[in-house]
Amino acid sequence: MKEAFKKNREKLLNRIEMFSAAVLFAGKAPFKRGDEKYPFSPDRNFYYATGIDREDCILFLAKTRTGVEETLYIPRDNGVMSKWVGANMTAEEAREASGIENIGWIDEFEGDFASYIFKNGIKKLWLDMENREWDDALSPALEFAAKVRRNAPQMVFGDLYQAFSEMRLIKEDWELERMRKAMDITRLGIEAMMKTAKAGMKEYEVEAAYDYTLMKNGVREKAFQTIAAGGKRGTILHYVANNQPVADGELLLIDAGAQWEWYNGDISRTFPINGKFTERQKLVYNIVLEGQQKVIDAIKPGVPFADFNELLKDHYFEALQKIGLVDTKEDVAKYYYHSVSHYLGAETHDVGRYGDRILEPGMVLTVEPGLYIEEWEIGIRIEDDVLVTEEGNEVMTASMIKTVEEIEAFMAGEPHDRV
Repeated sequence: MKEAFKKNREKLLNRIEMFSAAVLFAGKAPFKRGDEKYPFSPDRNFYYATGIDREDCILFLAKTRTGVEETLYIPRDNGVMSKWVGANMTAEEAREASGIENIGWIDEFEGDFASYIFKNGIKKLWLDMENREWDDALSPALEFAAKVRRNAPQMVFGDLYQAFSEMRLIKEDWELERMRKAMDITRLGIEAMMKTAKAGMKEYEVEAAYDYTLMKNGVREKAFQTIAAGGKRGTILHYVANNQPVADGELLLIDAGAQWEWYNGDISRTFPINGKFTERQKLVYNIVLEGQQKVIDAIKPGVPFADFNELLKDHYFEALQKIGLVDTKEDVAKYYYHSVSHYLGAETHDVGRYGDRILEPGMVLTVEPGLYIEEWEIGIRIEDDVLVTEEGNEVMTASMIKTVEEIEAFMAGEPHDRV
């Protein structure tokens, strides 16, 4: 695997100028309370460039007339603390995982950095400047940028976030392999929920079957907090309380994703808690399902990303007008109020520009149309993960059942033949 991360660093170095340096931070788990920390999850851009998923590490890259500099800074041996929390990564382990030969100690980084930029005439520093919340706590990169501005005010800054957004948008085979594994385990988890579901159960009781299945299959981290929304709660897009009973005759909307080696699946299914759709539920479900298929059929290289949401809204307007729910296309927003797709990868909502984006082979998209009819207490979302290919597309989650007939048969204990 280290060859893949070497290739990623080469792609990154090709995007920065001569006499430039780049610094990437793995991040650190914040303290929860006392001496307990939240679980650590590596910064995905750092991981993409190094293959290292340990906290408190820094990657330094530079381009000068003498060539390319690559140094990975890691914490020193933690001595007696290894008996409490496990040993820190060794220099040899870091080399083997990343393919970076030059390993330094994290406590020496700032001194080494200051010396290097002065001696080698570094004019521009590239950092991951992602900052989605203006008043949020500063990331390690933004904190470091402030320190460099104080001590080297002549330095010009560049933003690596946009570079990573472009590089990570097109998935390599090894990334797709991890995603397929995450998606398949997600499928198994949702199928376990369907098998477990009974009228009157609380949402978290059904969710427990999903959690057990993931753990049984070696998954310790989810892509995101599972949504298990019964009845009217299914009309709340990001409902995660999952603590209410699901009454006989109600639908249960599931939005879930497993994570495998830092790559994600993301699948949504909606099914009747008692195993049988009512006629009204079936009507709405099939409108959503037909809309999803129209979007999937349209996915191919060269198509503008923005087209898909308009295609879906056109479908909804026609279908909802027939059943008397809307009079104008603008009315559709009452029942459908999110986008039909997002990128998927090392993050659930993976990095990458939308707007004027044209699809290219190697992109992975979700297709997740929904309808949320609060007055009918019906919330339905159906989501699959789709790879853009040279010829068109591949539904990576095609083995997951989703028609009314398949769901009812599966919940009745009948086998299904999806592959």
